[in-house]
Amino acid sequence: MNFWDRITGNDITRDLNDFKSRVEKLPDDYQAAWEEITLNLMGHADFTGRNLIPILGGVLSWFEETAADGQHAQEILGNDIKGFCVALASEEGAKSLRDKWRDQLNKNVAKKLNQ
Repeated sequence: MNFWDRITGNDITRDLNDFKSRVEKLPDDYQAAWEEITLNLMGHADFTGRNLIPILGGVLSWFEETAADGQHAQEILGNDIKGFCVALASEEGAKSLRDKWRDQLNKNVAKKLNQ
């Protein structure tokens, strides 16, 4: 990836367009699950969203494999997609905005207490 693509976000746009074209080939239940997963994971994005690209790519590959096996999205995800997203993001080390604020507050309090 060149510098210009990284600065302008063209690399992210290219990846997201690739994901979109791959999702369109999936069954409808997987497409609905994908939309819900992307919405729930956005709270764990960093400023650019680059940290979510590998996570989304892995989920999409998993969707493609299970759809090819004839499984339905609800069979593999269960009923708690939000919980799935939280577990997925925390496993991959993606912090939510609340986690980032908590870390900053803890650092500020520790700094004040140590003075």
